[in-house]
Amino acid sequence: MNANGQLRWLDSYPDPLRWDVELPTGPVWTLLEQAVTQYPDHPALNFLGHRLNYRQLNELVNRAACGFQRLGVKPGVHVGLYLPNTPHYVIAFMGVLRAGGTVVNYSPLDAERTLAHKIEDSETALMVTLDLAALYPKMAGLCANSRLQTLIVGHFTEFAPDASAEQANLLGPATEVAFGEHCRSFASLLDNDGDYTAYPLDDAATALAVLQYTGGTTGAPKGAMLTHANITASCSQLQAILDESLRPGEERVLAVLPPFHIYALMINMLFSLRMAAEVYLHPRFDAETVLREIHDNRITTFPGVPTMFIGLLAHPLTAQLDLTSLKLCNSGGAPLPLEVQQRYSQMAGCALREGWGMTETTTTGTFTPRDATPRPGSCGIPVPGAQIRIAPLDGAPGSLPPGERGEVCIAGANVTAGYWKRPEATAEAMTADGFLRTGDVGYMDEEGWLYIVDRTKDMILCSGYNVYPRVIEEAIYEHPAVEEVSVIGIDDAYRGQAPKAFIKLKAGADPFDFAQLQAFLESRLGKHERLAAMEIRAALPRTPVGKLSKKELVEEEQQKRHRAIA
Repeated sequence: MNANGQLRWLDSYPDPLRWDVELPTGPVWTLLEQAVTQYPDHPALNFLGHRLNYRQLNELVNRAACGFQRLGVKPGVHVGLYLPNTPHYVIAFMGVLRAGGTVVNYSPLDAERTLAHKIEDSETALMVTLDLAALYPKMAGLCANSRLQTLIVGHFTEFAPDASAEQANLLGPATEVAFGEHCRSFASLLDNDGDYTAYPLDDAATALAVLQYTGGTTGAPKGAMLTHANITASCSQLQAILDESLRPGEERVLAVLPPFHIYALMINMLFSLRMAAEVYLHPRFDAETVLREIHDNRITTFPGVPTMFIGLLAHPLTAQLDLTSLKLCNSGGAPLPLEVQQRYSQMAGCALREGWGMTETTTTGTFTPRDATPRPGSCGIPVPGAQIRIAPLDGAPGSLPPGERGEVCIAGANVTAGYWKRPEATAEAMTADGFLRTGDVGYMDEEGWLYIVDRTKDMILCSGYNVYPRVIEEAIYEHPAVEEVSVIGIDDAYRGQAPKAFIKLKAGADPFDFAQLQAFLESRLGKHERLAAMEIRAALPRTPVGKLSKKELVEEEQQKRHRAIA
C-alpha cells in the first residue's frame, strides 16, 4: 500500500501530472466562451463538408438562448434533445444552458414507451428534434399525448445547404411537419438578435445542467443528475490527463458516437469545445467513411467503442490508407478486448487507450497514462481528483486489499449527486461516506491500476463459483475466426447457471463447432468457466451507442425456458 493510505495510485502518476491538480469548475457555457475568445475564426464544426467557426457557433448559440427564453425556458425548465450528430445538437445544448434551462438527452433509438417514461419522469416541457421520418412522427404523437408543450423541429441539412442527395438521406427521408402554435421550426428559434437574459449560477456544484438517463437494463431508466460542476470538473480532468497529447486550437476530432450518450457528449462535444478543436460530425458509423475521413482530413483524435475498432480492423481499406495523423484513439463505453486493443494499436500506429467510467461519473473514472508500460486487462488509474476503492461484494463496509475482487466504488467532483426524484435509488447507490457503488466487479493492484472483471449483474454463479463473462469473452476473442462475442448465464440443472457464448465470425472465416471451441478454450479457462453452449449468429444485438448488448440475449433465453416449461 502507498504511504498515502488508499491512494496507492499516486506513485503511478507520470511527471509532471499530479493527482491533486486543481480542477477548475464553473458554468458549462464558459467552455464555449473561452474558445471563442481565444480562437474566434478557428473551425468549430464540420458537417457534411460545411464549416462553422467558433464566432459563428457562438452567435447561433446566443440566438438559440434568446429563442428558448421567448418560449419560456428559464431555471427549472427542462428541454429534451432528440437529435443525431448534427449542428442542431451543439447549438441547442449550449443554447438551453445559456437560457438557464436543463438539458434532457433522448435516444433516437428508444422505444416509444421509454420515451414517454422519460418525458413524464424528467418533466420535459419542450423537445428539439428533426424532420426525419425516423424522428418527428414519434415525437409529434407524444406531444399530443404527454406533458410536452412544444416541439422545435429542424431540417437535417439546414446547416449544410450544399449537401448531396445521398448525404441528405444518410438517416432516411424527411417527412412533412405540421408547424403551428405548438410546433416551431429550428430556423424560427434562431430568428432573433441573440439578446438573451443571462442567469448567473450561484453554485455550479448544485446547479443542474443535464439529466442523463441510464440505460435501464434493470427496471425503468433513472435520470442521473449532472451539475455544471460535474461536467466542467470532468473536462478539467480530461484536460489534465491529455495535456501532453493534444494542443488547443490544433486538433481535429472525429465525432461518430451519438451525442445523447455521456461518453460522446463529454469527449466529442464539451471537451472538444474546451480544446477549441474542429469537430467532424458524422450522423452514423460507417467503417469506410471513417477511414477515408481520417486519411483525407488528417484527423488527430478518434473516440469510439470496441465494436467500432473491431469494424475498422475487419475493413480492407485499413491497411491501404494513411492513419498516421492520429494522436489519440480512445475506447470507452464497454470493456475493450485485449486482442482488439493490441491489433488496432499495431495497425494504426497510435496507441488505443482504454479508460473506465459511466454515466454517473460524467464519463471519466480512470485513464491510461500516455507513456506507461501497458498492463494487459487494466483500464488504468484514477483520474485526477477521483478516489476509487474496492468494496466487499456482500455489502460489508471497508476496502479490500490489492488483488481481491469486489465492487468498484468511486468519489470525486465528477460523480453525480444522485438520481432525479429517486431518493431510495440514490441512497442505495451511495455508501455512508459518499462513494458511488458502480455495480462493476474489479480489483486494484499494488500500484493503483484498476482491472474491471465484469458487472455484478452479469456475474454467473456456477456450482457456487463466481464466473465472469468478460474473462470467457477475452479467451474466445483469441480465436482467429471470431469477430465479436457476448457471453451470458443460462439456467443449468446441475450447475445452477452456466455460460453460453453468442459469436459472430469474421467475414470469410471457417466456422467451427462447439467441440472445436471447447478444445480451443481448454487451456485458456478454468473448469468452472467452461461453456455449456454456443451459438453462431450473423449479427449480435447492440445498444443505441453501438455497444454489444446482452439484454436481448438474456430475454431470448428466458423466453426459451418459459416455452420449454409450458
